[in-house]
Amino acid sequence: MGQRQDGFAQAVLEVVLRHAPDFDAAAMEMRPSAKGNYMSLTCAIRAVSREQLDALYRELSAHPLVKVVL
Repeated sequence: MGQRQDGFAQAVLEVVLRHAPDFDAAAMEMRPSAKGNYMSLTCAIRAVSREQLDALYRELSAHPLVKVVL
């Protein structure tokens, strides 16, 4: 989840694809918050290792446009 602004979804997609190159970008789900200030993105991947998930989580959490990673 992050603030709704241009480039947010693309930035998250780039991070996800670095860690899960087989992720289908068309499968990304986007939902704006009730007031429209934030955007929630859902990317379901098929993980191959715990290390892959940990690295993806760390990179998303460190990204300046990302506020929350679940």
